[in-house]
Amino acid sequence: MADMTVPEVLAELAALEDPKMRAANEKRGDDHGMNLSRLRALAKRVKTDQELAKELWATGETPARLLALLICKPREFTADELDGMLRETDRPKVNDWFVNYVAKKSPRAEEMRLRWFGDADPTVAAAAWSLTSVRVAKDPEGLDLEHLLDLIERGMKAAPSRLQWAMNETLAHIGIAHPHLRDRALAIGDELQVLADYPTAPGCVSPFAPIWITEMVKRQA
Repeated sequence: MADMTVPEVLAELAALEDPKMRAANEKRGDDHGMNLSRLRALAKRVKTDQELAKELWATGETPARLLALLICKPREFTADELDGMLRETDRPKVNDWFVNYVAKKSPRAEEMRLRWFGDADPTVAAAAWSLTSVRVAKDPEGLDLEHLLDLIERGMKAAPSRLQWAMNETLAHIGIAHPHLRDRALAIGDELQVLADYPTAPGCVSPFAPIWITEMVKRQA
C-alpha cells in the first residue's frame, strides 16, 4: 500500500472504529475504538513510512498516532522530536507505545533517559524510569543501583500512578537481576506495599515487587 495520503489513512482508521471497543477503552483513559490487532494489520499494509508517520502524529488523533508509532523509524527522530512527542502522549496507550516502540528502540535512548530523569512532568520522568529498567536488566554498568533504590524508597509511594508504575518496574528489575541487592529490593517492596492489591489475572505474575521478584528468580533457577 505505497504512497498513502493522510486522508486515505484516516478513512481506513475510521472504518476500524468500534463503538463498543471505544466505550471499553475510554474507561482506561484511551479515546479510540480500535481493535489493536486490526490496527497492526493495517500498519503492515501501510509499511514503514517516516514522513507519513510524522504527518499522522501531527493530526493529534489517537488512532492516527498509534498507527504512526507502528510505521515510524525510531532512529530517525532527533532528541528534540522525541522530547516533544513524549510530552504530547497524554493517552495511556499512546504513551505506552511511544516508550516501548520508539524511545526504547532509539539510538538516543540513553541520552533521553538522562534528559528526562527527574523531570517535573511525571509522565516524562516515568519514561526515564522505564528506560532505566532496561539498563538495569541489560546494561547496568555505570548505574548507581543503590542510589536508584534510595530514590524509589523515598518517592515511589507518593508518585503519580504512571511514574509509580515505572519506578516499581525498576525496583523489580533490580531485585531480579542483581542478587546482592535483592534483599533490599524485597524489603522496600514489602515496606511500601505499592501495587500489593493490584488485580492480577490467573496465570499472570503480580506487579507487586516482592511477588514479581520472587517468581522471576524462581523461574530463572
